[in-house]
Amino acid sequence: MSFLTDQINLLLHELTTLNIQTEEGRFQVDILYNQTLQLLEDYSGKSSHFYNHAYEAFGYSQDLRISYSRQALLALRSYAEKKLLKSVSSFKQAQIDVISDILDQAQTLLNKNEVHPAAAVTLIGAALEEFLRNWCVDEGLMEDGARESIDRYATALRQSDKITKTDVKDITSWGGRRNNAAHGYWDEVSDKQAAKLMLESVNLFMRKYAPDI
Repeated sequence: MSFLTDQINLLLHELTTLNIQTEEGRFQVDILYNQTLQLLEDYSGKSSHFYNHAYEAFGYSQDLRISYSRQALLALRSYAEKKLLKSVSSFKQAQIDVISDILDQAQTLLNKNEVHPAAAVTLIGAALEEFLRNWCVDEGLMEDGARESIDRYATALRQSDKITKTDVKDITSWGGRRNNAAHGYWDEVSDKQAAKLMLESVNLFMRKYAPDI
């Protein structure tokens, strides 16, 4: 939760030091209030007490929006620091669902004798890449919207001690198979059993670090 608390602390600092007596300060209120609502929605959901408390100030004075935003952020930070924030937000759940759907599609393709394993390998690689990218963004290792290679994501996670050296070797191997499939080197990925093993291994890796998948 360190990335979350860092985000909360940054917003709290900006809300606390805001000078609404200036034109720029009054303009910043709307921006910070919307950023607060977005963070609360992402990490606790719209139905949470944190989000609803901040939203109660919607349409009211700037002082009230600042006050309610700070109260909601402080409460969420306390909750996170006590390890009580266990459920994923609807936004995070959507990311998990996308990755799971891609892996399910890969399994379906592997069950069809008439489909070359390269099609499934490409999908498995896409799911892995999305998983690693989201992880890097969540940890603050990369900006949201950044698009890098599977190897680059693995390097960033290893440098911050999120994964092991063995994980990096596995990821490099899976990424190589994905690249072969994507670039049409189908002879390199024609073994269906190897593709099935890749799917199982990637699934195990993801569940090791994200049990919700």
